[in-house]
Amino acid sequence: MSSKTANPIMHSAAWRISLWATLAFAIGTMLVFVMLHRFVANDIQRRSDAWLSGEVAVLGDVAGRTPKDRLYGRVVREVAELASREVPNKLRSNGNENDSVFFLQAGDDGALKLWVGAGDGTPNLAAIQARKFVADVPYDLNVKGFKHPFRVASVQLEDRSHIYLGLSERDELRVLRNLRFRFFCLWLLIVLFGSAIVFFVTRRMLGHVREITEAASRIGQSDLSSRVPTSKRNDEVGHLALTLNRMLDRIESSVHQLHTITESLAHDLRSPLTAIRGKLEVVLSSDLKVEQSEPIVLAIDELDRLSEFLNTSLDVAEAKADALRLSLVEVDLDELIRVMIDLYEPCMSEKGLRVNLRSTGPVTVLADAALLHRVIANLLDNELNHLPASCTVSIKLGASENAAILIVEDDGPGFASEIGLQMFEQRVKGRDSKGHGLGLAFVEAVVRAHGGSVTASNLPTGGALLSITWPREIGEKIEAPHSLTLINRQAHANLA
Repeated sequence: MSSKTANPIMHSAAWRISLWATLAFAIGTMLVFVMLHRFVANDIQRRSDAWLSGEVAVLGDVAGRTPKDRLYGRVVREVAELASREVPNKLRSNGNENDSVFFLQAGDDGALKLWVGAGDGTPNLAAIQARKFVADVPYDLNVKGFKHPFRVASVQLEDRSHIYLGLSERDELRVLRNLRFRFFCLWLLIVLFGSAIVFFVTRRMLGHVREITEAASRIGQSDLSSRVPTSKRNDEVGHLALTLNRMLDRIESSVHQLHTITESLAHDLRSPLTAIRGKLEVVLSSDLKVEQSEPIVLAIDELDRLSEFLNTSLDVAEAKADALRLSLVEVDLDELIRVMIDLYEPCMSEKGLRVNLRSTGPVTVLADAALLHRVIANLLDNELNHLPASCTVSIKLGASENAAILIVEDDGPGFASEIGLQMFEQRVKGRDSKGHGLGLAFVEAVVRAHGGSVTASNLPTGGALLSITWPREIGEKIEAPHSLTLINRQAHANLA
């Protein structure tokens, strides 16, 4: 798994922030438009209703005052046609007829007495008679043969006849349709423009955070003197950079103090141990009997084990504190393991142990060669010291795109149950172990210092299995749980 900080645009925080901001802005502006649209529609209808109510009252008054003679129909029709011409901003159909306004007078028996408008008025009268309406209140009327509804107002005359004045809602709907179209175009333009601005500003702001992250990721054990870039802006990003730099100052000082302490401790302890060993060797070189020289040899061996214990303890402490100094070079794991097996095979054969190596070929990793050599030596020492005779050690080496995978398993008794989850801790060992409990702790500390991971398990068929996943490049970091659990079967199968 790579730890690269560069993300695709679709997965960046700037994209998510701009997306949510755009969504909120789009919903907000849409709600504003809905309210505006409703206000405009109500205002247009209110104006239309006011015009209808006024004109139908005038027509009713003219019809009531005009004598019911041969000129009645002509006078009322001319007044109705004059009223229809007073409607502003009305579009007419392709024909010569006025289909925007109609005037209709029906007798008390419901028969059509007078009609002014497009057609013969029969559909209009049928629609009026079919609809229940409240007198003196304009209402919507759908007439067969007309695409758009009419807004109709009515008045009752003294002879119980009714006058109806209808105004087509075609132009009102046209105005609202144009309003919706223009607002949608403007809304889309503003949303896209606003989204681009939010994305640009957010991406530019987070770009400084990304620069800080990339600079911080390049600061490792060998480059603690580097610092993240700062800016002159007195904002949150500038404060973040200053805080990280102050934290790095404290870390560099702590690591420097740790190195000073460990080096002083190593020097103060190694010097007397080396002096004692030298004196014992001088005594051993003199003529001594066998029974006299044997305790001296055992004492020298104990001093060597004590020196090794001291070196390993200090290395583990530095690695646990992420202060282990690494000299990274390219190392061929396949070649190194073969050399180490050749070195340990005589001792293992003498104890009755067999070693099998299954490798996919050369596997190059970037590592500290000396520490990697000690890791392999610790693994083989662990097998040599804890396996009974007639056991087999199987070593499998493979590689994926980003990591090298080393699996060491055996058919022995497995890890002691009492060490449980603490097997990678210092001085944790089984009851029958004669070591110091630093082997696996050292392995885990060195692997983790290189960005790798270690897992261990007891096989269901018996025996122990330990897997090391080692990154092949700088910057790769592989996480895995350190516990007594079965190893990932897919990775195991790839090496089988």
